[in-house]
Amino acid sequence: MKQVHLYSDGSSLGNPGFGGYCAILKFGTAEKIVSGGQMLATNNQMELKAVIEGLKAIKEPCFVTVTSDSSYVVKGINEWLSGWIKKSFKKVKNPELWQEYVDVSKTHKVHAIWVKGHAGHEENEKCDDIARAEAERLQDMARG
Repeated sequence: MKQVHLYSDGSSLGNPGFGGYCAILKFGTAEKIVSGGQMLATNNQMELKAVIEGLKAIKEPCFVTVTSDSSYVVKGINEWLSGWIKKSFKKVKNPELWQEYVDVSKTHKVHAIWVKGHAGHEENEKCDDIARAEAERLQDMARG
């Protein structure tokens, strides 16, 4: 299987508020950016949505290393998910998004790595800028 790096970040203006997300996929020298937003979202929802949309953009089974500044996403993927699945996501925040993550990650081998946010990590900073811009775009649209 190919090795793909997925860098991700989410943003929410208000938490909940206008949300934006970004994933940067890297395979060899190729790079693809996936981004978008949602009118009402929490930061954690956008952090997870970035990973989901990034995984959707991968067209074949791969080893995927997710790099995120979200402990929620990293621990969810690496530590908590199997227990949540066993209890059918009862008493889990954002169950629909986690179930969607399970669906889109099925064909891949995914491992997540945590990085400190706003600490100069090039791809994390780029994702942060794009996610925030997506949230601001929605906020501007709502203002008219």
